Amino acid sequence: MRRGSFRKRLVPQSGHDHNGYRCWKVSGVQMAEMHKGAGIMMKSKAMGFALLPIVLIATTVISGCKSDKVNADAEAPPPAKVVPALDPSFFAVEHPELYPIATATQYQAPSQMPVTGTVFPDISRTVPVISLASGRVVDIRARLGDAVRKGQLLLRVRSDDISGGFDAYRKAISDELLARKQLDRAKLLYEHGAIAQQDLEVAQDTEDDAKTTLDTATEHLHLLGSDPNDPKGLVDITAPVSGVITDQEVAIGAAVQAYSTPNPFTISDLTTVWIVCDVYENDMANVRLGEPAQIKLNAYPDKVLNGTVSNIGSILDPTIRTAKVRIEVANPGEMMRPGMFASVTLFGKGKQNYAAVPASAIVHLHDRDWVYIPTDGKFKRVEVVSGEQLPDQMQAILSGLQPGQQVVTNAINLENAIDNE
Repeated sequence: MRRGSFRKRLVPQSGHDHNGYRCWKVSGVQMAEMHKGAGIMMKSKAMGFALLPIVLIATTVISGCKSDKVNADAEAPPPAKVVPALDPSFFAVEHPELYPIATATQYQAPSQMPVTGTVFPDISRTVPVISLASGRVVDIRARLGDAVRKGQLLLRVRSDDISGGFDAYRKAISDELLARKQLDRAKLLYEHGAIAQQDLEVAQDTEDDAKTTLDTATEHLHLLGSDPNDPKGLVDITAPVSGVITDQEVAIGAAVQAYSTPNPFTISDLTTVWIVCDVYENDMANVRLGEPAQIKLNAYPDKVLNGTVSNIGSILDPTIRTAKVRIEVANPGEMMRPGMFASVTLFGKGKQNYAAVPASAIVHLHDRDWVYIPTDGKFKRVEVVSGEQLPDQMQAILSGLQPGQQVVTNAINLENAIDNE
């Protein structure tokens, strides 16, 4: 058979001769390959079906994330708009032309350093009230803050020391009476030669000792504040000096001990007080003993008091790095009370330039000094530290204002207009 006819016999899918058998064999290989390809396709389809849920889940998650992102973006607040806040120190009033303007001038004076201080009693003029007897307080005639005079009754104490004092006093009276009788008898006997001079001297010495003991017992009762002729068992405690009671450590029914602390009262003479200031170590070189100082109290802002630096502390506070500077100030009318805050101006030897404005340009609010500066049709309130009074109703400004700046001359009127709006 020719080669070409054999090729034709390989193509048919049926036959029974030998050539046909070979054709089916070859076709079997082809069928195996077809089955193998079909298996691969089925496996691919199975894997496809297996991966389909994963793909669906991933698609859902991705679409959900996109949806959440879209919703979050939709629900996000709009971007904030920054609006500049209004400065509360600026004020606008009607008819600003009603408030005259003045220019701060330059004022040259010794360098000034403003500090703060507190009023304290002068320790050298502070006297504790001491109880001379132990006992229980039964009456109080003075209280903390009262002004008292020397010798004024402050309190009474019922004390057993009075009983012991009267016992010694009565025994001393009896002993002295007996010694005096023996001395009189000895003198009589000596005059008649019945005893020797030595016996008379012994009797005289006994009488002297008895009299001394009696005097001591009498003085002890007087020191306790009790009358030897009128024993009551009460001890009167009086003021040793005149002044103000600045400390009280006793109440009705309380027990007191003789010559022990705490003392029932403390009396201070406030005609002269101390103002203790804190000065930073960087400014210590500008403070000198004997230099003058000006004091203004928050309670009396219009009054200026003069004092003198009497002590500069040699130990610095390790926390705030300051030293205590003490100023002695006369206290007329006792207007300065312990515990008050004070603004103190210390003066140095060098010269420095300051601003000076009319005194009416300064208004005192909330324990501070302020001035009003005109700015673009408005008025700005600026805090300053005022200094000493100058001639022609001018006042120095230590800080907060520079020479050449403009201020409102009638600050109190402007302040009233601002409050009324």
